[in-house]
Amino acid sequence: MKLKDISIVISIIFLLAGCQSLPSGSVAEAGSSVRKAEPQPPLEPFFRRDPVFSVLEKPPVDLWGRIRRELSWHSLHNAQVGKARDHYLRQSNYLPMVAARGNYYLYYIVEEVEKRGMPMEIALLPLVESTLNPFAYSSSRAAGLWQIMPATGRHLGLEQDWWYDGRLDVRDSTRVALDYLQALHAQFDEDWLLALAAYNSGKGRVARARRENREKGLKTDYWSLKLPRETRNYVPKLIALTQIVAYPEAFSVEIPSIANAPAFEIGDTGGQLEMTRAANLAGIEIDALRTLNPGQLRWATSPDMPPQLLLPVGAGARFATGIAALTPNDRVQWQYYRIEHGDNLIGIAKKFDTQVGLLREVNGIRGSMIRAGKTLMIPRGSAWASSLAMGTADKAPTARGYQVRQGDSLYRIAGKFNVSINDIISWNALQPDRYLQPGQKLTLYVSGT
Repeated sequence: MKLKDISIVISIIFLLAGCQSLPSGSVAEAGSSVRKAEPQPPLEPFFRRDPVFSVLEKPPVDLWGRIRRELSWHSLHNAQVGKARDHYLRQSNYLPMVAARGNYYLYYIVEEVEKRGMPMEIALLPLVESTLNPFAYSSSRAAGLWQIMPATGRHLGLEQDWWYDGRLDVRDSTRVALDYLQALHAQFDEDWLLALAAYNSGKGRVARARRENREKGLKTDYWSLKLPRETRNYVPKLIALTQIVAYPEAFSVEIPSIANAPAFEIGDTGGQLEMTRAANLAGIEIDALRTLNPGQLRWATSPDMPPQLLLPVGAGARFATGIAALTPNDRVQWQYYRIEHGDNLIGIAKKFDTQVGLLREVNGIRGSMIRAGKTLMIPRGSAWASSLAMGTADKAPTARGYQVRQGDSLYRIAGKFNVSINDIISWNALQPDRYLQPGQKLTLYVSGT
């Protein structure tokens, strides 16, 4: 390590050690929901550009190195930041976990943040929000890498329906999250800390807190506002992560490397396509396709739009060749049937040579109750038989029931039975924005049982 680098590391260690001597009044008491509006310790300079590496002869091979050279908030420090940093450092599996997920998603996020000229710290925000898990759902119904609420997603133009949830999609969610953060930054005097607070707790709450302080003659910066405890901890968590990423050696941690290169390329489907067929055309496992396309909730892409799918780098050419060779009968085809009095799912399935389970799945039907006058989507064409064959030939899954227990989540159940979250949602016609209830019964198709 060069002498200059050593001196920088030593300096940051002394700066961070100084956190321990900050006045006790600078941080809210544990369990307090609203912090007293007391003077905070100085946090200057707020956004001084002091990158860890100011000069590099060539772009770093490791993505963390690329991120590291653009960080500038690591000089912010107080007891709240120190507490958050210690919390991360105690979790020995945290950095390996986010690095493993980062192999798929972080390069794209870094690229988008950099293109917009936003602080590189924003690229680390999904580590705070979701631990870089695009399948993450919170008890408050926030979802995806950026933990976007259903109403916020709709307001920002994200598609959310039975087939697709843009909050889970890597590209769509990143686009709207960055759009929203930039809008908040402009609204709150180009102060990124206030923008982040508004992203977490709502712009109305932050605006009210600033107005109340202004009326009392108090400061209106982030550190001086009365905000919910979660929001008071939110920004310190992000700053703490920037310190760890900026100086891993100083904290005796090793962050697994991530290639500073794209992890995926885009494949045009040209129309609705089964996910298993798409994986087959690309020459990849279905799990790999699901990992890159978490917004696709069902066994096929949405019928209402010809979406693009993300594919591992190198799979695009084979996928394009396969798509070009598809015939109309290879694709998902639909027939619409108006339910008549006396109809039932078994009779309709026999009439159209399909399966009751498929009728339930594609129409979002629970149980066997159907109503006269409603319209059913009926799957047609040979694509269905091929899709079913590809999905069952190797694994021969067996149906089994499962009753949701207290503390269960889609993530936990999926891990327990070695299935994907999207499959659980699809098999049970679940609404992704509604969390599970204890006692709720699920059907799982588990291989080898």
